[in-house]
Amino acid sequence: MQYDVIVIGSGPGGYVGAIRCAQLGLKTAVIEKYSTFGGTCLNVGCIPSKALLDSSEHYHNAAHNFESHGIGLSNLKIDVKKMMERKNEVISQNTAGITFLFKKNKIDTYEGVGSFVDKNTIKVTKKDGSTEELKAKNVIIATGSKPTALPFLPIDKKRIITSTEALNLQEVPKHLIVIGGGVIGLELGSVYARLGAKVSVVEFAKSIIGTMDGGLGKELQRVLKKNLGMEFFLGHKVTGANAKGKKVTVTAENPKGETISLEGDYCIVAVGRTAYTEGLGLENIGIKTEERGNKIPVNEHLETSVEGVYAIGDAIKGAMLAHKAEDEGIYVAEHIVGQKPHIDYNLIPGVVYTWPEVASVGKTEEQLKEAGVKYKAGSFSFKASGRAKASGDTDGFIKVLADAETDEVLGVHMIGPRAADMIAEAVVAMEYRASAEDIGRICHAHPTFTEAIKEAALAATANRAIHA
Repeated sequence: MQYDVIVIGSGPGGYVGAIRCAQLGLKTAVIEKYSTFGGTCLNVGCIPSKALLDSSEHYHNAAHNFESHGIGLSNLKIDVKKMMERKNEVISQNTAGITFLFKKNKIDTYEGVGSFVDKNTIKVTKKDGSTEELKAKNVIIATGSKPTALPFLPIDKKRIITSTEALNLQEVPKHLIVIGGGVIGLELGSVYARLGAKVSVVEFAKSIIGTMDGGLGKELQRVLKKNLGMEFFLGHKVTGANAKGKKVTVTAENPKGETISLEGDYCIVAVGRTAYTEGLGLENIGIKTEERGNKIPVNEHLETSVEGVYAIGDAIKGAMLAHKAEDEGIYVAEHIVGQKPHIDYNLIPGVVYTWPEVASVGKTEEQLKEAGVKYKAGSFSFKASGRAKASGDTDGFIKVLADAETDEVLGVHMIGPRAADMIAEAVVAMEYRASAEDIGRICHAHPTFTEAIKEAALAATANRAIHA
């Protein structure tokens, strides 16, 4: 065998898994069909969207909040081209970082499409049509996902677009229609709403960010409407979209079954993502994907039905999150060498990078009620936080859910400033099976946003928050 491990795909799961394999002494290769490493996350997902979210938030603060801080500005304007150039530079820095890490860890890389000839032989088809075959004892499929398309709604990539094209617009839309009230739609909608676009969100479910705790969706909808003027059409079933010239018309049925029509200049289709397995040649080794979502079935060790062939990240079941893929990449690497790694899927945090940010870990109230678990809930509003008042970020709250008898923390849900970073405290606490009182008795620096976690924990313990 040429290699101990071949990894197909260089996104967060693939590149992290490859590095861990190399650290463990395994001779490793990575096959990537694009000219840059990093997959969706670094090139057309997490990283570029966060770059634009930061840029647009700076502009929005300058336009709406600086005056209250005693900072006056005149002739404020947006240079969309420069904003996109900065975003592209951020992408370049990150993808170059992976190239460096591959060289540092002596990982061989191949550009092209990797496909199975048999379970130990991978054919690499390059852009010029030439091929070469590689041999490996183990193969990790880390091919990620692509935006889900609606069969009745053709995407022209000009006016009816996906998240990929939305990250490269050269103008601020006058009216942006977003189909889908999930993470991707709300983040991209926020970017352009901050820059001055009218944004309409059409969502089939009765709430936005429907997989998270119900209270978070309600609060986020309220804040996005209040601060950015975003409008929401919940419980609406999209029936079609038509682009003509510089106009897009979206039709939908409201909860009463009546047809409504929205007219804008761009429409983002953000209804989820589908596992990407095209060209892998799975049929050559007898692997069949699941009908729903095109996922590759795996066992508890992330091994497919074929021995020595593993799959991770968006290509398999579970939340489509970069950090989940990273942990799975590490898990497989360590499992291959005989270690006993573990992943607690209940403790993988979810984040929405709007402003305020939304973050969640563990069970939601809805899940605990459905399971019949007796629990206590404690909440603390950022309106009562000294640090939040000082920064002007008083929207949102933190909710701690704890077992009614043992006081063990079962879930933490937050919407507020820097929630994406603060959720880590909750993950650590729950990893060590902390009680709400444990968190309440830990000394938190003052003034900080994280004091709100302590206060919410105290509220859950015995309704004894100090500043509520």
